[in-house]
Amino acid sequence: MPKAESEHTYRPRNPSHPMTKNTVPVYIGVDIAKATLQMHLLGAQFEFANTPAGRAKMCEKVRRVPGARVVCEATGGYEQALVADLHQAKIPVSVVNPARVRAAAQAKGQRAKSDPIDARGLTDYGARYQPAPTPPRSKMQLELAALVQWLKQLINAQAVAKAQAEHHGAPFVLQQHAELLTHYQAQIKAVEAKLEALQERDRTLQQRVQRLDAIAGVGARTALLLLAYLPELGSLNRRQAAALSGLAPWTRESGTMKGKRCIGGGRADVRVALYMSALSATRCNPILKAFYQGLISRNKPGKVALTAVMRKLVIHMNNELKKLAAEPPAEEKKKTTKTKYSVAK
Repeated sequence: MPKAESEHTYRPRNPSHPMTKNTVPVYIGVDIAKATLQMHLLGAQFEFANTPAGRAKMCEKVRRVPGARVVCEATGGYEQALVADLHQAKIPVSVVNPARVRAAAQAKGQRAKSDPIDARGLTDYGARYQPAPTPPRSKMQLELAALVQWLKQLINAQAVAKAQAEHHGAPFVLQQHAELLTHYQAQIKAVEAKLEALQERDRTLQQRVQRLDAIAGVGARTALLLLAYLPELGSLNRRQAAALSGLAPWTRESGTMKGKRCIGGGRADVRVALYMSALSATRCNPILKAFYQGLISRNKPGKVALTAVMRKLVIHMNNELKKLAAEPPAEEKKKTTKTKYSVAK
């Protein structure tokens, strides 16, 4: 009988896999909470505080392990500081989808859930599926993401305040709402000014925003949202662009049951950013307008047709950024009036 492999042992299935050229990888699962980091390393469990000092201790311990590959989940932002510290320490880290990790654990019959169990599950997931390391984000990308996220929160808060103001009649409350709306508007303008300054400092970002802004139906704010929430845009194929945006139709059929195809997964923030642009494009973009009306004429529901427009739009945006990357660098030119163009057939 062959000797059983330990849960942290890696046996490369593909000899051409880049990991086979160096040392044998050792996958290390880290379950991230707001206050703690639970690490599963070579069959042992370790807990660290989710603080700069705690993360430094964890990185130091991981650095001593040859071939270390950290695997953690996207946890709504709590993973960002750890991932940044691991990248700074030159330790490969893979940020994976929590739903996939949980499904892999359930496939093995693992129903219990705790921090140590989740850390061990991440180690097993890494060894079984060998997720690609998550590339580090540049300083510009981090700043863009932070500014765009704050801008979105301000816009949402302003919308809530406007809706609430309609239902108050007391003069003091109305005055407070007016001051609050003025404050939100000033904050939004300040963030937009910061975004403009960021584009001035980063010529590549400015060119990418301008290329997307030139598409009929897409504005500068939507372009910034897409580049922040989908930084991979311009390096994907059409199917990847649709899937990451959560706009790819998934088949649901089994036996005699023929279900309707539905979208799902992906990044919800990208769909929200694309929705209004697609709605605008069905009115001002000749090609997408004809595409949308053609679907409606074939008795497609309005939301189905609009979703198809969103998918066509994000694929075109991805293609435009690919073309931009392939173009030779141009000399600085003075700003001229933009001419909106339609989606190419």
